[in-house]
Amino acid sequence: MKIEILGTGCARCHKLEEQTSAAVKDLGIEAEVIKVQDYKKIMGYGVMTLPALVVDGEVKVAGKIPAKEEIKKLLGGN
Repeated sequence: MKIEILGTGCARCHKLEEQTSAAVKDLGIEAEVIKVQDYKKIMGYGVMTLPALVVDGEVKVAGKIPAKEEIKKLLGGN
């Protein structure tokens, strides 16, 4: 699974990365978590508000930081 955190490196972006990494660990899944800060790549997803969570090329959340439990559900956990 490829997980991308889209953002400029702000505190909210770091928080989303932390929450996502914790969710991946809790679920025990194999996933690559990547920070994407390049504006051209971010715009390629059509995202207008940051941070954003992208899973296997699909934007799951944009403009907010979901709770760890919500992220787990987005990653296919219960």
